[in-house]
Amino acid sequence: MREEINARMGLIAVCQKLVEKDLVTATDGNVSCRIGEDRVLMTPSGKPKGELKPIDLLVLNHNGKVLAGRERPSSEVRMHLEVYSRRADISAVVHAHPPMLTALTLAGIPFTAEALPEVWLMLGPVPTAPYATPGTAEAPEALAPFLQKHLAILLERHGSLTFGKNLKEAYMHLEKLEHAARVLFFARLLSKSSPSSLPKEALEKLRQLALSLNL
Repeated sequence: MREEINARMGLIAVCQKLVEKDLVTATDGNVSCRIGEDRVLMTPSGKPKGELKPIDLLVLNHNGKVLAGRERPSSEVRMHLEVYSRRADISAVVHAHPPMLTALTLAGIPFTAEALPEVWLMLGPVPTAPYATPGTAEAPEALAPFLQKHLAILLERHGSLTFGKNLKEAYMHLEKLEHAARVLFFARLLSKSSPSSLPKEALEKLRQLALSLNL
């Protein structure tokens, strides 16, 4: 019981940060976390994230059935459950609509994680999943090829999906990505070209450092 209470408080804190940082607007986005072997805590559908209270959150099983809560689950629940089904090491998922990251996908510009050592160290490569109709089975199908080897995925025309060992980590991955997207955008403006990647040797050193730090 204490674990669930803490999870509810932590999830609401993430929702408030998403609003404060302009990473979601209106009823956009959704957040979830594991609270047991076969239970997931998740934001409900159609509710502004900044107005949610701990009691508003839903408890679902890994088939998406509501076990506790009065609201409807988000239409994006399939994406979250797909992550959990494929990644036993993941315990939290954040789907947001960050402006700069979403703009990159609209412009067809890949996210060059290889250009920024801090991003590569924390996340490694960040792919963009092809467009899929939001809230349908197309969304998890589009994500599936990328889930095993990544901690963050951009969704073409539909924001981002970040995950981690806990809520704090999943949120930090998103914040890191949106900040990096702004840096990459300004670099393109200043140089009138795509930022260059670090050399392969430098990327390998960062990969080894991440392994040694257990990142």
